[in-house]
Amino acid sequence: GSVLTSSMMVRGKPLDIRAVDEFTVTVALPAPFTPGLALLDNLPILPRHKLEAALAQGRFDQAWRVGVPLADLAGLGPFVLTAHVAGQRLVFARNPHYWRRDDAGVQLPYLDELTVAIVADQNTETLRMDAGDVDLMSNGDIRPDDYATLKRAADQGRLRLLDAGIGLDPNLLWFNLSDATRARSPWLHDKRVRQAISFAVDRQAMIDTVYLGAAVAIYGPVSPGNRVWASSAAPQYPHDLVRARALLASAGLEDRDTNGLLEDVNGKPVRFSILTQKGHTLRERAATMIQAHLGKVGLSVDIVAIDQGAVRQRWQTADYDSIYFGTQASSTDPALNLDFWLSSGSFHPWNPSQKGPATTWEAQIDELMERQAAAPALKERQRLFADVQRIIGEELPAIYFVAPRVTVAVSSRVGNPTPVLQSPQLLWSADTLSRARQ
Repeated sequence: GSVLTSSMMVRGKPLDIRAVDEFTVTVALPAPFTPGLALLDNLPILPRHKLEAALAQGRFDQAWRVGVPLADLAGLGPFVLTAHVAGQRLVFARNPHYWRRDDAGVQLPYLDELTVAIVADQNTETLRMDAGDVDLMSNGDIRPDDYATLKRAADQGRLRLLDAGIGLDPNLLWFNLSDATRARSPWLHDKRVRQAISFAVDRQAMIDTVYLGAAVAIYGPVSPGNRVWASSAAPQYPHDLVRARALLASAGLEDRDTNGLLEDVNGKPVRFSILTQKGHTLRERAATMIQAHLGKVGLSVDIVAIDQGAVRQRWQTADYDSIYFGTQASSTDPALNLDFWLSSGSFHPWNPSQKGPATTWEAQIDELMERQAAAPALKERQRLFADVQRIIGEELPAIYFVAPRVTVAVSSRVGNPTPVLQSPQLLWSADTLSRARQ
């Protein structure tokens, strides 16, 4: 199923949405769900006059594909797409019918045009930012390696660096815990092996080397940047090679031929691969560091860097051992990301769309998340979700190492930048951005 469809479910059942009249819609939830109204944040409002025929003919998914005449598109946002050059840029013009006005009554947006340049390489993106060719980066946050270069530009008054805080969506290393890996890598399904991996990776070294100090160590799935929901309930895994080796040995993985590498009980070498995104410097460097650290405890790891689309395709077909990547939550409220937490979710990374929970601990999380989503009091919801974080931290279907600080770069020409932690850090308020004339 689609991520959108599963995100609009409550306890596996769809919402009952009815149009009462031209201006009234009723939404009935199939079960108590505390953040129920916020579910509609994920639901796009689409133009009936443009898409009704395609829906009736069963070709709704083809109606607005790439290549459709841009004049056929309609939306409620501050800008409308007027030009698209594949692989180069998107050009948006001011929507004269946009509904919002500022406090002085001036109709928004302030900008007449917004051009989004498509830059595949992060180095090129930084060079263009430093040269003043662009006014901001679409995702906002800059790499630690680029900080010194952009800081010089900031000191010269050409741009500003704004600290948004500790990021909400850290990268994670998740494992393929579906049936696809049970035959070839059964030890991946042993939590002792995953715990050993967490002990073996030196988080502080990753902070110092990959993020140049601009990050904090984490051990659970919720960043400390999410102040309402972050919990210290998850167990911690300080760097400890001795404990890592002991856990691996208890799982039957030992160096049986004294070559420095581990074998399983059948003498088969213990080897797995990590897929990551090619061209994403931080992910590639972190994956390489994980590989080096795991080598110290005898685990053989291959890094496979491929483009983002290929990573997603390999994940969707369960054709992988592990993936080092990032996810973006649709909300800081965990009940609005049930597609991630529930075993039935289509974006449950390590084993999606299960017909029934494959493990006892996933069944526990399913039950806790359903109670958490229905509990009316915030403190009770926080308590239940802390238990979820504890279970994830013990079972480690995914390992979280660090949460980076988010620093955004914006040209001094741009007015009213308001950075936030969730992506897009600056363009979320595109309607209030302005640009000084030169």
